[in-house]
Amino acid sequence: MNNTIKVAFICVHNSCRSQIAEALGKHFAADVFESYSAGTETKPEINKDAVRLMKKMYGIDMEETQHSKLITELPEIDVVVKMGCNVVCPFVPNDHEEDWGLEDPTGKSDEEFKKVIGTIEKNILTLKEKVKSM
Repeated sequence: MNNTIKVAFICVHNSCRSQIAEALGKHFAADVFESYSAGTETKPEINKDAVRLMKKMYGIDMEETQHSKLITELPEIDVVVKMGCNVVCPFVPNDHEEDWGLEDPTGKSDEEFKKVIGTIEKNILTLKEKVKSM
């Protein structure tokens, strides 16, 4: 199990996009990589709209298995995915890094949320293929 590639989804607050990515990574790619998420600041809870829509769309209860974490809590990471912070994203040492440049849907409509969730799902599946060939 030590050879399992570890992917961290990084955002400043670790409360919405990075949490969704962690959940979908576990859901769609657990056979290829371990998913983590973290930020430079934490929020007391995961975004309620994200939690509600992930339950509705995938039957995943993020509050059951995830919480907002700091990047200092991460294990050694192989792949870093920045969610698109529009600020300086936190740095985590890694072998491969990408920036998904996602808009933060916090405070926006369910449609905006679903768009971001759909993009994250597509990106996870693409990343899964990339990681397989690493």
